[in-house]
Amino acid sequence: MELLNKTKTGKKERPVKVLQFGEGNFLRAFVDYMIDIANEQGKFDGDIVLVKPIEFGSLDRFREQESQYTVQLRGIVDGEPKKISRVVTSVTDVVDAYEEYDRYAAFAKLDSLRFIVSNTTEAGIVYDDTDRLELNPPKTYPGKLTKFLYERYQHFQGDVTKGLVMLPVELIDDNGIHLKDCVQKLAALWQLEEGFAAWLEEACVFTSTLVDRIVTGYPKDEAAQLCEEFGYQDNLIVTGEPFALWVIESAKDISGEFPLPDAGLPVIFTDNQKPYKQRKVRILNGAHTSFVLASYLCGNDIVLESMQDELILHFMKQTIFDEVIPTLTLPKEELEEFAQAVITRFHNPYVKHALLAISLNSVSKWRARCMPSFLGYLEQFGKLPKHLTFSLAALLAFYTGSEIRDKALIGHRDGAEYQILDDAAVLAFFAQHSQDDTEAYVHAALANTDFWGQDLSALDGVEQAVAADLKEIRTLGMRQAMEKLFG
Repeated sequence: MELLNKTKTGKKERPVKVLQFGEGNFLRAFVDYMIDIANEQGKFDGDIVLVKPIEFGSLDRFREQESQYTVQLRGIVDGEPKKISRVVTSVTDVVDAYEEYDRYAAFAKLDSLRFIVSNTTEAGIVYDDTDRLELNPPKTYPGKLTKFLYERYQHFQGDVTKGLVMLPVELIDDNGIHLKDCVQKLAALWQLEEGFAAWLEEACVFTSTLVDRIVTGYPKDEAAQLCEEFGYQDNLIVTGEPFALWVIESAKDISGEFPLPDAGLPVIFTDNQKPYKQRKVRILNGAHTSFVLASYLCGNDIVLESMQDELILHFMKQTIFDEVIPTLTLPKEELEEFAQAVITRFHNPYVKHALLAISLNSVSKWRARCMPSFLGYLEQFGKLPKHLTFSLAALLAFYTGSEIRDKALIGHRDGAEYQILDDAAVLAFFAQHSQDDTEAYVHAALANTDFWGQDLSALDGVEQAVAADLKEIRTLGMRQAMEKLFG
């Protein structure tokens, strides 16, 4: 079977406008996929060059296929399971920053270049004062970017029309702000001239972004069958879900030169991404955290099973629509539309998301994802949100065990062991207290300010309500307790 390449795709060569640090699955199924659509619709007209920013790994598969690959999105579309396949041709080349440094560095002098995309993991945006300008390339991503920008600044003699727009998608809050801070610190450390610092400020744009799409990567078990269906060999197939969202926060308006929304793509330009971050954390992540532990103790193992369990589905919907959405600031209609999309995503038959995987570090997750809604509801309505209150009791039920083995607290469901994974101090607390009588256990947990940042037991009625819910769980079992309380 013929290998996919530019001849087979009929790729149209365009000016290189994007240099992308990272060649992984997420960027290819998210950023490069969107740019490909914008190119096809005549909205962007720009190609991408992928940079391998680390020393290990190989670009052989990209070179063999001339950077052409297929994205297949799988999920519920218009109420039905659907697969959407697209050959992506927006990537024109790849370069190894270590093995091909001169060719990589030459892109800094490219007149058409305008955007830098990066996904170097959460640990990639870090200031390291041992990094050096004379390294080819510097060892950290901020070091590489600083040197790249400096060489562009020198080549174009400080021309403010030759600045670049940084689009980091690393999953940290205010990623662009942190990246800019690292670059500025390195410029000062390396004693680069003041004109460069001024050029960074005037000519360059460091955006902060929020991204959302589940990308499941290379479908190893199905690859041969998919290639038969495609009619060509593709060793770079990427699979993911249809849902996508890209929120780009920028002090300067870049929407005119990066007009992805004009191509119908789910990209939002804003000067404040925090309401969108809050929406995602409180609805999407908060929904997960509020139901997964109870669902697991009801006998379910994956998210899809939970959505097929009417008791859990009803509990989750009541949590989102009655207790979370009323505490958020974006328009209600917009929040409800996002919530419906979340529920559709949870029903995706192609994603087997294990509840135990989601349960990792549930104490800190409940604090970050559920507690703001819990406290916001209490403040706004003067009463406890019963579903979020129950989710806290479910957490205490899930975190019940006395033995720590292999860095995990051992819990039991229907006589079978399961692993509870969290920080060592968290596990030690539950090993010590979870066997106590209900009132004592609940008081110790809610009063632990290390967990919640405040004493939840001091809030009027909270301790009594959680203890009542936990007593029902301990007496009846999780499913019967939920049926009694939520029916």
